[in-house]
Amino acid sequence: MARCCKLLTGFLLWALLMLSWCEASRSRVDIYDHSNGRLKSDSIIKRRDDITHLKSFMRASSRPPATVSVSDFGARGDGKTDDTQAFVNAWKKACSSNGAVNLLVPKEKTYLLKSIRLTGPCKSILTVQIFGTLSASQKRSDYKDPSKWITFDGVNSLSVDGGTSGTVEGNGETWWQNSCKRSNAKSCSSKAPTALTFYNSNNLRVNNLRVRNAQQIQISIEKCSNVQVSNVVVTAPADSPNTDGIHITNTRNIQVSKSIIGTGDDCISIESGSQNVRINDLTCGPGHGISIGSLGDDNSKAFVSGVIVDGARLSGTDNGVRIKTYQGGSGTASNIVFQNIQMENVKNPIIIDQDYCDKSKCTEQKSAVQVKNVVYRNIRGTSASDMAITFNCSKNYPCQGLVLDKVNIKGGEASCSNANVMDKGAVLPQCKST
Repeated sequence: MARCCKLLTGFLLWALLMLSWCEASRSRVDIYDHSNGRLKSDSIIKRRDDITHLKSFMRASSRPPATVSVSDFGARGDGKTDDTQAFVNAWKKACSSNGAVNLLVPKEKTYLLKSIRLTGPCKSILTVQIFGTLSASQKRSDYKDPSKWITFDGVNSLSVDGGTSGTVEGNGETWWQNSCKRSNAKSCSSKAPTALTFYNSNNLRVNNLRVRNAQQIQISIEKCSNVQVSNVVVTAPADSPNTDGIHITNTRNIQVSKSIIGTGDDCISIESGSQNVRINDLTCGPGHGISIGSLGDDNSKAFVSGVIVDGARLSGTDNGVRIKTYQGGSGTASNIVFQNIQMENVKNPIIIDQDYCDKSKCTEQKSAVQVKNVVYRNIRGTSASDMAITFNCSKNYPCQGLVLDKVNIKGGEASCSNANVMDKGAVLPQCKST
């Protein structure tokens, strides 16, 4: 076994040297794409991140992972005792260790946690094994940051694995009942925590995790790169306010696959600064569908590009695939593909809304986030309203390069305002310009 490990380490070292040599060579002579006249920055960044990940793997592969259990630091796991400090102490030990480390949250136990921030950088290559249940405190005074519950901050090469039973339980009812979306008598300014936040991290893996009943957003991925999320199940009641399933912002190179999301808001929301987002094999409903935006809030500049949704099933959602922007913003939402999607009983199956407003008062403005180069391919299903396709685009910044290719949505009409649309193959219903 020892000899095999040495051979593997030697091979990986050779591979690393070859990748480093290629990186140095290509960065000098092949950084310009002559076909479209721009720098190949994305490919260079990807090669650099791949090399970084390989270096991390080599450091961790020389010996078996060590295990640090929260139980060893006094965590009771009885669902009543505050285990926050035990988790902090276990994290400090795991993060400061060398090599590969598993931070274990044992199964068949429930750990009560206040707001907690687990920060890097770490010496170790960490896998957080959430095999038990993390349960949120329902006391508002237990949240130093009212917008966050569990946060991983600045931790590179982090893996979070839920095994067969790992659950993050937000106990959100306490916050939902105080939301203005539940009661007009409540203030809309009150904040609720995001259940699980990953911030400023590279080479992130989240697998086999169940997140439910978040106070607000369930999983938020912010300012990260090279992210894989797979086999997650995210659930909350259909009337739970602002409980987006997976929220992506300022993140590049992320893939979400083989996941089931049903919430009271967007199943997946993609915000400004996100690039190279790929979503595969997603089941969505209830909720507000898959949304890009909202973009351009408060006259801000927003950029989203390179989004591919390939393989999704949506049932009973308020929207299907949606792009939403405020008036007054600027920037672009571009190079987007929605394909191989089945919809059942969806109120707005395909929608672009450049007049989006979720405030008490919105005024008409001239500027807008430009929406361009969006493809809808092989999308079938039924509408639960009288609209199947809505392109409500800006008068001053019309939608450009919209393509409908083999789209068949029954039970609703199409309305296309200020939109440049091309039909390919059979399209039903066809756009009616207004």
